[in-house]
Amino acid sequence: MGRLCDICLERRPALRRPKTFQQVCRCCFFSAFEEEIHKTIIENQLFKHGERVAIGASGGKDSTVLAYVLTELNKRHNYGLDLFLLSIDEGITGYRDDSLETVKRNEVQYGIPLEVVSYKALYGWTMDEIVQEIGQKNNCTFCGVFRRQALDRGATVMGANKLATGHNADDIAETVLLNLLRGDIARLSRCTLITTGEEGALPRCKPFKYTYEKEIVMYAYFKKLDYFSTECVYSPNAYRGFARQFIKDLEAVRPRAILDVIKSGEDFRIGPAVKMPEQGVCERCGYISSQVIQLTS
Repeated sequence: MGRLCDICLERRPALRRPKTFQQVCRCCFFSAFEEEIHKTIIENQLFKHGERVAIGASGGKDSTVLAYVLTELNKRHNYGLDLFLLSIDEGITGYRDDSLETVKRNEVQYGIPLEVVSYKALYGWTMDEIVQEIGQKNNCTFCGVFRRQALDRGATVMGANKLATGHNADDIAETVLLNLLRGDIARLSRCTLITTGEEGALPRCKPFKYTYEKEIVMYAYFKKLDYFSTECVYSPNAYRGFARQFIKDLEAVRPRAILDVIKSGEDFRIGPAVKMPEQGVCERCGYISSQVIQLTS
C-alpha cells in the first residue's frame, strides 16, 4: 500500500506542502490552508463584524485566491463582512486590460461587486503615457505611489472601512530585504506589520502575511480558480526582482527562511538615539507624502 496523507491517513497525498513538508491530499490541503488564514485573521483581529472591506483585486493569483478564501471564510465563520472587489486600471496595454477581464469574471463567480478606478480618470495619465515620458527606469516607483493612492481613493469613495491586500509571505520577506539593502530604517520598522494605517481613515491588512506564494499557486491550481498569470510588461526592470530571486534561492535551500526573514523584520529594533524621518501629508490633497506637494495630487 502506498503512502497516505499525513493528516487524514486515509487518502493518497496529492502534494507536499512547501511550508510544512507534509504530504497531504487535496481535501486536507484546502482545509489546512484556509484554517491557517482564518487563524491569522482571528489572532490578529484583522476585521470587525459589520465592516465594509475592499479587496485589492488585480486578477493575479494572490488577489484571486484572497477574494475566494475571504468569501468562503466570511460565510463559514460568520465574519459579517461586506466585501467588494477594488481594481486599479493603470493603463498598461496588453497587461491590465486583459487582467481586468479576469476580475470581471471573478465578480460573477464569487458574487462580489466590483469597482474599477483608473489612473487616467484620477491623474490624467496612463502608465503607458508616463513611461513614454520618463523612459524605462523607475517605472515601478511611480506606479507604486499612484496605485497606493488610487486604492485609497477608490476604497474611500466606496465607503470601505478597511482594505485587504494579497501580499504574501514571499512579498514581505522581499520587502524586508529591499529595505535592508536601501538602508530604509523607517520602512523596515513597519513593513512586517500585518495591519498598517490604523491611525488613519482606511487601515490596510494582509491576511496572507504567513502564506507561502507556492501554496497560493497550488491552491489556485487545485481549486481551478480563474486568474491572470502574465507578468507586467514593466516589472522586469524592477529592483525588487533581484530581492525576489534571492529569497527564492534561500527557499530552495531552506524553505523556513521566508518566515525567518519576516521574523527578523518583526524583531528589528531602532535605538533611541536614531532620528526617524517624519511621514507627512501633501498640502494639496491630504494624502501621505514625503514632500510638501505630492507629484500625484
